Amino acid sequence: MVPAWVIGHQRRCWQNGGRSNCARHDSTYQRAEADLHNLVPSIGEVNGDRSNFGFGWLPQKPQQYGACPMVVDFKARKAMPRPQIRGMIARTYFYMSDRYGLRLSKQDRQLYNAWHKQYPPQTWERQRNHMVGCVMGWGNPYVGPVDLATCSNLSSRRR
Repeated sequence: MVPAWVIGHQRRCWQNGGRSNCARHDSTYQRAEADLHNLVPSIGEVNGDRSNFGFGWLPQKPQQYGACPMVVDFKARKAMPRPQIRGMIARTYFYMSDRYGLRLSKQDRQLYNAWHKQYPPQTWERQRNHMVGCVMGWGNPYVGPVDLATCSNLSSRRR
């Protein structure tokens, strides 16, 4: 969700060699890039088109990707995700900001606050947070608490 460029471009390692330099030499970047709370499956074409664009409200109706209701405005360098995941995106950006010192602009904070309030965590997001929290050892507090004591029950149910 939070692109590697957004994570890295604020860091010194990025200024001295880009993504590959950060991946080799910056432990904070390495942890952020591998954080499972930030990693989700995506359609390759949509992910490629979104690139490093920020999120925002866009007036266009989603038609670019068939049944996928995502809008990418190449001229404005903005993307608008489908409503069902806007809150999750906001909570992930807040989490990444807190955990890894990612700076968010005032405009982004306002947008993510609006999305966080308008699209509260759904059951599926809380369940995902719990499963990822069990693997990582901590949850995303913007989604809700994770009781790590219940994690062993989770792994025994998968067998």
